[in-house]
Amino acid sequence: MSFAPLPSVAADQVPADALVLDVREDDEWRAGHVEGALHVPMSDFVARFGEVTEAVADGRRAFVMCRVGGRSAQVTQYLVQQGIDAVNVDGGMLAWEGAGRAVVTDDGSPAFVL
Repeated sequence: MSFAPLPSVAADQVPADALVLDVREDDEWRAGHVEGALHVPMSDFVARFGEVTEAVADGRRAFVMCRVGGRSAQVTQYLVQQGIDAVNVDGGMLAWEGAGRAVVTDDGSPAFVL
C-alpha cells in the first residue's frame, strides 16, 4: 500500500487571504500568530473539529501551521483523510516569521514565535 505525499507549501507561498489553521498550544498562540488565523490546538483538535469543518464548509483550503511543521503535518494528514482540502505549511511559524510574514498578538504586545 502506498501513501500519497503530504500536500505542503512554503510559508512565503501562503496567499494573504488564506485560511490559516494554527494547531499550536495556547501559550504559543499568545506569543505570536498569523493575523486572522483559526486557533484550534492539536490537544483539543478532535473535540473542536466542528470549528474546522465549519471554516472550510465553503470549500476553502486550510493552510495548517504549528511551530516547525511536525504537529501540523499530523493534522493535515487527518484532514486530508476526512476529505478536506488541507496543506501543511513547511517550517511552520518559524519559516513564516523567517519569510518576513507578519506575526501578531491579541493584546498588541511584541510578537514572537515561542
